[in-house]
Amino acid sequence: MKNIEFTNLDRAKSIDKLKKEKFDLVVIGGGITGGGIALDAASRGLKVALLEKNDFASGTSSKSTKLIHGGLRYLKQFDFWLVKEVGSERAIVHKLAPHLVLPEKMLLPLIENGSYGKWLTSVGLKVYDILAQVTGEDKRQMLKKKEALKLEPLLPKNILNGAGYYAEYRTDDARLTIENIKTSLLFGAQALNYASVTDFLYTNDKVSGVKVKDVISDNEFEIKSKYVISAAGPWVDELRSLNNSKKGKQLHLTKGVHLVFPFEKLPVKQSVYFDIPDGRMMFAIPRGKVTYIGTTDTNYNDNKDKVRTDLADAIYLISAVNNMFPDINLELDDIVSSWAGLRPLIHEEGKSASELSRKDEIFISDTGLVSIAGGKLTGYRKMAERVVNKIAEKLKEEYDTEVKDCYTEKIFLCGNNDFKKFKNVKKYIKEIYERIKADGFDKHDAWFLVTNYGEQTETILEYYQNRTEADNAVKLVLAELEYGIKYEMVLTPMDFFIRRTGRLYFDIDAVRTFMEPVLNEFKRVFKSDDEQILEWKETLQNEIKDHSDFSLTRS
Repeated sequence: MKNIEFTNLDRAKSIDKLKKEKFDLVVIGGGITGGGIALDAASRGLKVALLEKNDFASGTSSKSTKLIHGGLRYLKQFDFWLVKEVGSERAIVHKLAPHLVLPEKMLLPLIENGSYGKWLTSVGLKVYDILAQVTGEDKRQMLKKKEALKLEPLLPKNILNGAGYYAEYRTDDARLTIENIKTSLLFGAQALNYASVTDFLYTNDKVSGVKVKDVISDNEFEIKSKYVISAAGPWVDELRSLNNSKKGKQLHLTKGVHLVFPFEKLPVKQSVYFDIPDGRMMFAIPRGKVTYIGTTDTNYNDNKDKVRTDLADAIYLISAVNNMFPDINLELDDIVSSWAGLRPLIHEEGKSASELSRKDEIFISDTGLVSIAGGKLTGYRKMAERVVNKIAEKLKEEYDTEVKDCYTEKIFLCGNNDFKKFKNVKKYIKEIYERIKADGFDKHDAWFLVTNYGEQTETILEYYQNRTEADNAVKLVLAELEYGIKYEMVLTPMDFFIRRTGRLYFDIDAVRTFMEPVLNEFKRVFKSDDEQILEWKETLQNEIKDHSDFSLTRS
């Protein structure tokens, strides 16, 4: 699979192209839903433009629990349809990007007086297997207390009755988003970040395009299209208001917070899904050098562009973990990073944040604006299929244009040329390690490259060989950055450190270590002035502080 250049170095040219062409579809929102829609529509032959007001995946799609999972807890709400769909989707998304969607065994401890008794768990996991069409060694197992403690010695021995053991998948949501967008380019889609939709164009009282502000230059331009889909996540209702169509069902935003600890502070041997005293469920997930925990589910009515982890959120999560793992005594000082994001759910009267359905809904206004909201990360591909089907119906009805059926379940994402199974990914990680170990890199470095970039690692290593920096670690990071600027629309250091590589969350010390060389590279490549570099440096320092400093003075 050939990389297509996807760079902000040609930004003016990209904007010029968007202005000149007429599209079948403009997609607003560069998160996983928008990225999935762009790929689905473009692969069916539609001419697609995707616009994102910040960076791709800068909203909800970089701040989830980063699991491709079936939503076991929705069985308790009898939401069988949701469990069946997203459960089945797990294996499909894993097949499309096995380097990025990694198998992850999940342990569900059975605790005295807990939410899940042995019988309910056994039946629930069996139903889960049937609904999600789970086969082979991924089928659920019921473990006795001794077996559960062997798998996870940190569990509370005194009140443990056993455990359920089942399969899920772990991912990097922001990388999954960018790979969907990049794959859409192979089918002719165009995409632009830092492009904010300020209004709609109308012809005969029907939406016929968008007015756009280039956030970088402040220039405004128009894009004409037959249809517009708003996949703007938490901002969907703002766009409906702009279109004078915010009526009927509305969004209900809830906040989800995650905390990150050094692995040695919370050394779980595999992922654990456990219930906590207030009846909610929580994850503890090991990932490379760290373990992360989450999540909260609280109503949110504040600034959607500045969602942060409050001290109360952190204390709540730490208390829950310390309650489940008696030998662990986490403190606020142990937090190395965190993230907080919003779930754009559909409001239901009288329901608490945790009780709200995760189903997606499509709204079509009188002027033809199509909006999609709700849903889960795992279900992004089916959400895209449903909403593009609506556009296909409109094209048939209004233009007599036949659109082929969705086939994204067969389209491998960028980075996956020939990984037939996960064992091929593991083999490739070993190969990469053999190639880089002589330069002082370890197995984690090889794992990081492959689980972020898949076979695109080859291009990064090619850049690495051609660079001249004396320090190999700096040289490899700058090779990654070179790749990100050329093929992934990286425009700021935050794009690189947060959304393309996840370092701010999972390797925050690397952000501190490589900040200066990365800023220098931006200065060289983008010809940025000293004022811009200083501004970026301050922003990065503030991001580090905001995500990691949980002293009692935290505002």
